[in-house]
Amino acid sequence: MKIAIAGAGIGGLATAILLRQRGAEVTVFDQFIAPEPVGSGLVIQPVGQAVLGACGLLDRVVANGNRLTRMLGHEADNGRRVLDVWYDRQKGDNFGLALHRNALFSALWDGAVTEGTTMHLNAKVTGADGGCLELEGGEKAEGFDLIIDALGARSPLTPIRSTQLPYGALWANVPWADGTDLPMDQLRQTYRKASNMVGVLPIGTPPDATGPMAAIFWSLPSDGYAAWRAAGLDAWKEQASRLWPAFAAFADQITDPHQLTMARYAHGTLRVPYGRGVLHIGDSAHRASPQLGQGANMALLDAYALAQALGAHGPEAALPVYAKARRWHVRVYQAMSWAFTPQYQSDSRWLPVLRDRLLLPVSMIPPVPRILSHLVCGTLLPAFSKGDPLR
Repeated sequence: MKIAIAGAGIGGLATAILLRQRGAEVTVFDQFIAPEPVGSGLVIQPVGQAVLGACGLLDRVVANGNRLTRMLGHEADNGRRVLDVWYDRQKGDNFGLALHRNALFSALWDGAVTEGTTMHLNAKVTGADGGCLELEGGEKAEGFDLIIDALGARSPLTPIRSTQLPYGALWANVPWADGTDLPMDQLRQTYRKASNMVGVLPIGTPPDATGPMAAIFWSLPSDGYAAWRAAGLDAWKEQASRLWPAFAAFADQITDPHQLTMARYAHGTLRVPYGRGVLHIGDSAHRASPQLGQGANMALLDAYALAQALGAHGPEAALPVYAKARRWHVRVYQAMSWAFTPQYQSDSRWLPVLRDRLLLPVSMIPPVPRILSHLVCGTLLPAFSKGDPLR
C-alpha cells in the first residue's frame, strides 16, 4: 500500500510507524520546515502507553516523563476536595504518563524516520481527492491508495462540524518550583465555582531540560484573552496566587505574557470518519475538551486501530472496519467529556454545587472509584477488540 499522511503530529507519526511496521510505503506531509513540537504538557493514559509500546517507544518516553498516580482538586474557598481520582490505588500497576509534548513528539519523529517514513516538509496541504493531495502553490502529490488526515482541529480536509466550548485555558511550561510541597506524582487543581480553575501538572524532564518541569494552566473564557492581556501579568499573578497560594511559586516564573499560550477547545465528532479515499483521525475526526486527558490517547488509539484494519484488509475494506472498531470508545468518551467539562469550566452556578455536594461524595462509594479509574485510564470500554495482542 502507498499511504499519504497529512500532518506530523502525534496521530500522524504514530500511524506512520505502525504502517511502516506492516510494510506500507508511507509519506508524511507537513507545513513546517524543520520538525518542532507545538503545545504544552499532556498525559498519556495506560491504553495510549500500550500503543507507544507497540511503536517500540514506551521506554524512551517514560524516561522523559513523569508517572501520575492521582488527580486531586480542591475548592479554593473552603479547601473541600471536589476531585479525587486514583489511577490504581490498590495494585499501582496503572499510571498516567505526564510529559512535555516535545518528549513525545521527538520520540515519535525519530521512530517514524527510523522505520523509513518519507518526510515531505514545507508542504502545506490544502485539499485531497481520489488519492491526490493538493498542496499550497498548486503542487500535487498523486498515486496514493489512501490519504490519512491527521492535521488536527484546523484541518482543511475534514467536514467535521464542531461547537466551540465557552472556556479554554492558558498554558505554560516552567521549571518545577524550588521549595514547593506539591507532590510530583499528582496532578493538582484548585477551583472557585466553575469559572476559575488553576492547575499544576508535573511533566518530568523533557529533552534538553536541566531538571524536572511543570505544565501550569489557568482557565479562561474563550473570548477572554484580550482582556487578560490588557489587565497585565501582575494582576493575573495576584488573582491566581490568592486563589491558590501554592501556585505562586510557579506563576512567579512567568515574566512575559508570551510565555503563556491560549488554547481554545471545541466539541464535535464525525459520524463517518472517511470518504473518497480520505480517512480522518485524531482531532480531524473527533474533538473535545482536555478535561479527561484523552486527546493524545485518542489519536494513538486511532493510529493503532487503523494500522490493524489496514494490515488485515485492503485500503477500501479497512475503512469501515476501522470506523466500527473506534465508534463506541470515541462516542462514550466524547459524551463523558461533554458531561464533565461544564462542572469545572463554565459560568454555571448550580453545576459546581452539584459537583461538590453530590458527585464527589458519590465518587467515594464503591464501586464508583474503580469506575473513575477506568475512565481516566481509557479502559471504561475495551479499546481493543478480542484477540488483539494489546488487549
